[in-house]
This record gives sequence, C-alpha cells and structure tokens, in this order.
Amino acid sequence: QVQLVESGGGLVQAGGSLRLSCAASGSFLKINVMAWYRQAPGKQRDLVASITSGGFTNYANSVKGRFTISRDNANNTVYLQMSSLIPEDTAVYFCNVEGTYHFLGTFSAWGQGTQVTVSS
Repeated sequence: QVQLVESGGGLVQAGGSLRLSCAASGSFLKINVMAWYRQAPGKQRDLVASITSGGFTNYANSVKGRFTISRDNANNTVYLQMSSLIPEDTAVYFCNVEGTYHFLGTFSAWGQGTQVTVSS
C-alpha cells in the first residue's frame, strides 16, 4: 500500500507563490511518474504537471512558465513550485504517483488534496 501526504496549500494573493509537496511512503519498488492534478468546484480533475523518473516534465498550457514540478527521488517526494499565481489557479490540488510494487505489479496512488486559493 502506498500513502501520499500533501502539504503547502493555502491562501495567497494574485502574483504570489506557493510550494506544494507530496511525500510517498509504503512498500514499493520504484516510482515512475509523479504528477499534480487540480480540481475546481464543478470542474473535472485535470493534469497540471507531471515528471517521470528520468526527469522529463509535462505541463498544462495554463501553467507553463509559472509552475515548476520537481522531485526528490531519495525522499520519494514531488514538489510543485507555483509562481505568478492567478485566481484561476484556485482549486484543490492532488498529487498522484504511479509506480511498481515488489512482485505485485503497478500502482497509482492519490494524495488527500490540498486547497490553493488565490485572491485578486
């Protein structure tokens, strides 16, 4: 079983910055992809950014140039540095981790979500 613990959300004014973190723990062999999703009220949960074990990144067009995803493999942690925040970034942010168990195949785990609110 893989558990993800998120932190770093909060209230920030437009133009400000926040850093989200998500730490994975449990019994697994390897984490392949770590990602951040977000979901605003009444909206679908959408991919914000992802990063592979090799360091390849992918970003939603709406956050390119403003957000940076990174990972600390030694600590099984993924970060999302958010800068130049705008009210449209307001959402619950969820981390997602995909990887491989010892002997049990692949997994996909979700964090509990952390609220990010950007005021004008």
